[in-house]
Amino acid sequence: MKSLPLHQLYKACVLKDLPFKTTKQLEPLAEIVGQNRAQEAVRFALAMPHGGYNVYAVGRNGLGKRTMMLRYLEHHVDTDQQSHDWCYVANFEEPRIPKLLQLPAGKGTQLKQDMEKLMSRLVKVIPQTFDSDSFLERSEQLKTNTAKSRKTSWRRWRPRPSAKKSASLTTPGGYRLVAMNGDEPHTAESFQALTDEQRDKFEDAINKLEKKLRQALRKLADWEQEYADKQQALNQETLESISGHQIDELIEKYKDLPDVVAFFEAVRADLVENLEIFLDDNEEQAAIAYASLDKKMPRRYLVNVLVHQKTNEVPMVVEDNPTYHNLFGYVENVTYKGTVFTDFSLIRPGSLHRANGGYLLMDAIKVLEQPFVWDGLKRALRSKSIQINSLERELTLSGTISIEPESVPLDVKIVLFGDRETWMLLQEYDSEFAELFRVTADFENEMYRSDDSQLLYAKFIASLVSEKKLLHCSNKAVARVIEHSARMAEHQDRLSLHAADIANLLRESDFWARQAGAKLIQDLHVERALESAKYRSSRIRDQFYDSIRDGTTLVTTSGTCVGQVNALSVLSTGGFEFGLSNRVTATCYYGDGAVMDIERDVKLGGNLHSKGVMILSSWLASHFAVNDPMHLSASLTFEQNYGEVDGDSASLAELCALISSLSGIPVRQDLAITGSVNQFGEVQPIGGVNEKVEGFFTTCQLKGGLSGSQGVIVPSTNVQNLMLDSEVVQAVRGGQFAVYAVARVEEAITLLLGKPAGKADDKGRYPKQSVFGIIQQRLEKMREHERQEHARDDHKDPSIH
Repeated sequence: MKSLPLHQLYKACVLKDLPFKTTKQLEPLAEIVGQNRAQEAVRFALAMPHGGYNVYAVGRNGLGKRTMMLRYLEHHVDTDQQSHDWCYVANFEEPRIPKLLQLPAGKGTQLKQDMEKLMSRLVKVIPQTFDSDSFLERSEQLKTNTAKSRKTSWRRWRPRPSAKKSASLTTPGGYRLVAMNGDEPHTAESFQALTDEQRDKFEDAINKLEKKLRQALRKLADWEQEYADKQQALNQETLESISGHQIDELIEKYKDLPDVVAFFEAVRADLVENLEIFLDDNEEQAAIAYASLDKKMPRRYLVNVLVHQKTNEVPMVVEDNPTYHNLFGYVENVTYKGTVFTDFSLIRPGSLHRANGGYLLMDAIKVLEQPFVWDGLKRALRSKSIQINSLERELTLSGTISIEPESVPLDVKIVLFGDRETWMLLQEYDSEFAELFRVTADFENEMYRSDDSQLLYAKFIASLVSEKKLLHCSNKAVARVIEHSARMAEHQDRLSLHAADIANLLRESDFWARQAGAKLIQDLHVERALESAKYRSSRIRDQFYDSIRDGTTLVTTSGTCVGQVNALSVLSTGGFEFGLSNRVTATCYYGDGAVMDIERDVKLGGNLHSKGVMILSSWLASHFAVNDPMHLSASLTFEQNYGEVDGDSASLAELCALISSLSGIPVRQDLAITGSVNQFGEVQPIGGVNEKVEGFFTTCQLKGGLSGSQGVIVPSTNVQNLMLDSEVVQAVRGGQFAVYAVARVEEAITLLLGKPAGKADDKGRYPKQSVFGIIQQRLEKMREHERQEHARDDHKDPSIH
């Protein structure tokens, strides 16, 4: 069998396929490369006018989900969509329920400024006007007229001299008529001593006087009310002369907004009712204004601009910390002399308010981690409104008095970013999730590699360079990044879409280029960045290699040995993966044909590993125990393995070790092998093929250098995954190392044992000099020995017949 040629070990990026000298000549991409499926899902979701078409972006971290969404929204949002300003103002009829005003974008701040301008003028003018001589004179005239009317009414009521002898008026805390005994009121005893006729006379006189008194008192009350009404009318007239024309101007200015006009009319009416706000120094209001960092002015007439859009652009909000208050808003409190105060001007917006009419982007895990947020978000999406509720009231049973602002109508598209596991859990356990997030944007991990896609990838690199403000890359540097991307994707014809890793590589390459004083990022700077990253992460790998170098880990890379095979494994240490050689050994002994897996029996083997051993057991039985029992049993183990082992990528190596042990033919130790096997003897692909080949290559270097005969056997289906390190490729070019590809077990056995595996004839017989033929002969000898033993036992014990 021939080893693989160089072009199958590494697919280089040909410079003629990159028609540019530097990335400066390329137009940066406006979109994220290779995510057509996700972009179509987002386009569909954003175009759907109905509710429930929110987006869940599925994909592992670093794929550029957020970047893609923001770029897409910047270029594809519906510009016809109207954004609004939202304001809270006082509800003069129900102070606990502040009113909500919806205004076109930019009008909210204008309204706030107009009201502040009006109030700042009234704060100065009202006290001056109501302290002026003309107003005080008119007010005093009203009071004088009322006093005259009261005197006249009282004079009319006063009882005649004859009546005074019958009753007198006393007023300790009220009006009361009592019977008179001369100049003194009757006592209870003296009044009781009178005759019935005298008492009746007194009662008649008192009743008549009481009737007149009630009429006089009602008249006095009418005069008092009339005075209050006239004073109110005077105040209103005076206020109207000061503020009426300004309020009328504001009403004219906002005549297209009925709610705002209604607010101005309410302010006009409320100014008269609460005139004392402007006339008295309200210490409490001043303290609240100071504590809440607002201007010292009548808070009753402030405009609280909850959301202000500078232009009519569609809002796009990214919420990195979606706590309950950050998302739904909250009501602040201020403390004055131990008492907590709040009002509508202390209502603060959340992300939902700011994103209203647009798009809100959040991380799904962070949303689910925060208490009450997920339920609150679903409630808001279902009701299409944002209710500002105090989280403290939801958490406790206390009935703290607070305000309950009118809910804000909600029209927003939510985009959640998360991994597939979270998405599947929500689908499974939250029945409302599928109704509210009907669109899944599934992000790809890889894209196909072709001449066109490589140029597209180069533009993607140019966009990263431009976005991160890095040095531009030469075409050789771009080619090296593309080759590394294929290595990350573990496929010669794929490119990794993990944008975060590519961005990190470019940043580090930029660092080394600047260190060298270069004007461009060259391929050597990319190479330096890759080597630096590998060195920083390889401490544990080097410890394993040290144990191979000093002989602590037993590995043989030359000679032959029966029942011993060099298998390959991959270890991962926090994102850095490397390959290691593992010695797999097999021993045979007389038995019932079972294969004992020592790893499984001591509970170090995982389910997949155990499955692989059972499959190779069935392969052995199908080849050597079809008609007769197999009297050779075997045991398998990973030598010097002290941790759990899983995966079936060593099943081909285990099978070769068993075949060697069964046949007695030694295995080449200068070859390592990886691959899994099925029941029909086909070699199946495995993962981490590059790391495994490089791991054995390094092992050979550590164990005395390269002899020229050493190499690795990989599944033929893994050839497309080979993107080997340049050092390995150079060794293969120099004839010091080789990589072989096998499609069936027989090919691997032929390579490792140095003899043809053998092919059965019509009678199921293998050639005698083949590996399978030698095993077949050995098993037949054992069966013959078994028959002779049975015959001898029968001869010794005739009773059996």
